[in-house]
Amino acid sequence: MRQIISDHPLVAQKVTRLRDETTGSAEFRALTKELVTLLAYEATRDISVEEISVTTPVTATKGVGFTQPTPLIVPILRAGLGMLDGMLALLPSAEVGFLGMARNEETLEPHTYAERLPADLTGRHCYVLDPMLATGGSLAEAMHFLFNRGAEGVTAICLLAAPEGIAHVEQEMAGKDVHLVVAARDEKLNDVGYIVPGLGDAGDRLYGQAG
Repeated sequence: MRQIISDHPLVAQKVTRLRDETTGSAEFRALTKELVTLLAYEATRDISVEEISVTTPVTATKGVGFTQPTPLIVPILRAGLGMLDGMLALLPSAEVGFLGMARNEETLEPHTYAERLPADLTGRHCYVLDPMLATGGSLAEAMHFLFNRGAEGVTAICLLAAPEGIAHVEQEMAGKDVHLVVAARDEKLNDVGYIVPGLGDAGDRLYGQAG
């Protein structure tokens, strides 16, 4: 599994604002969009393209376009929705699918409660959006789901990741074409599976506790 942990100062500054408990939902959403666009630039470095012809006002020339089938963006509900606009800012022509996943707070195990994805993902690269890579259970389950439908490769974009979660995904995805792009790698998980120092519950920070 290839990992990219951002060391860009703009990313670090925005992560710091996300961590601050006084940052309100409106600013949190705006920062998340900006962060994801920055991370998506790195995440799409190996995106598949092909040579195409284009006519400029001056002459004909060669350029590149996305190969078919186009990439699929998959936010994990609900918090992953807060990352979607930032990803679409860079890939407006991509299709979007959805996975609803929740964590059992007693067992910390994930379960899928909803999905809206193509039945056949053969040949497609999927970009999974999940703000917090904590235990890694939900992200690994989402990746298994996509590969079982034929996905060619999966790139996950996360705001924060714990070492335990990274290790779990790497173990679960051994031998698969998987990339992980993260704004910051944190210290550890606490005894209830939350990232430390973290930023709290990303869904609540994005949408409020009633969201």
